[in-house]
Amino acid sequence: MVCENLFTLLIIFSVALITYNVIISANAPLKQDFPGPGKSSSLRLFSVDPIIKMPVDRLKANYKKRLFHTAVTASDSVYNTWQCRVMYYWFKKFKDGPNSEMGGFTRILHSGKPDRFMDEIPTFVAQPLPAGMDQWLQEADIKEDYILMAEPDHIIVKPIPNLSRDGLGAAFPFFYIEPKKFETILRRFFPVNKGPITNIDPIGNSPVIIDKASLRKIAPMWMNVSLAMKKDPEADKAFGWVLEMYAYAVASALHDVGNILYKDFMIQGKPMYGKFGEWRFDKRSYDQTWPPRNLPLPPAGVPESVVTLVKMVNEATANIPNWGI
Repeated sequence: MVCENLFTLLIIFSVALITYNVIISANAPLKQDFPGPGKSSSLRLFSVDPIIKMPVDRLKANYKKRLFHTAVTASDSVYNTWQCRVMYYWFKKFKDGPNSEMGGFTRILHSGKPDRFMDEIPTFVAQPLPAGMDQWLQEADIKEDYILMAEPDHIIVKPIPNLSRDGLGAAFPFFYIEPKKFETILRRFFPVNKGPITNIDPIGNSPVIIDKASLRKIAPMWMNVSLAMKKDPEADKAFGWVLEMYAYAVASALHDVGNILYKDFMIQGKPMYGKFGEWRFDKRSYDQTWPPRNLPLPPAGVPESVVTLVKMVNEATANIPNWGI
């Protein structure tokens, strides 16, 4: 199911250069309103009020918010830690905003030991991946019925409503997740008797909003498929750093958990590794050290999303205590 023209909810850190090879896509505008109806591959319609553009069920007087819990898996590296601190800063800013159904927040720290930011960011210490998410789901007291799986390098730019509906998850479609292209390999993990290869959505595990019960079913299979793919030399080579994303998509399909695909759930950038221009911001420049406060803004003509990203990083680092210590 695809819903187009949704307002952008997340910006993902990426390489940003002034070379007109678009850095962070400006195709999805940073608007506050909700989308109109979107067509889906299963011919369902996303029910939306045409005037104020809010999902109809949210307009009912007796509407009860469907809160979701934001879960971010992270290591204790400097690289993951500074990103988590920035993300959590903006989570708190938007949590109680209009139309928000954001509930609690947990950083799933898969180093196996506490770090010094436990008091700043709500944290669950898990054993090293791939079992971290499964362990958290089994052991933590999660009050919300839904989960948003996010990454340390996501920045929330709007209050987020619960976009999942009718037993379907809500996910971002990645252009580089191509089940059809890799059908021969994927059939080792998703047999023919489970249905057409198109049952595997072109998604990863993040960003995804999903009901807790479904995620509890998927998580063990996700771990098992990840391990099986890693042990398969051809799958490991083909999928590389997106292996766990493919594994999540396969695990979801094996459990018949479909997803509404929101193209504007997140803005992605075009990687330009090793290239330099008039202005540059690359999160990988800060894998061993904290980014400084007051990063220089990009020059005129850069997409609004890039300027927004840098301004939001600067605001967060200016207000987070003991930044860089």
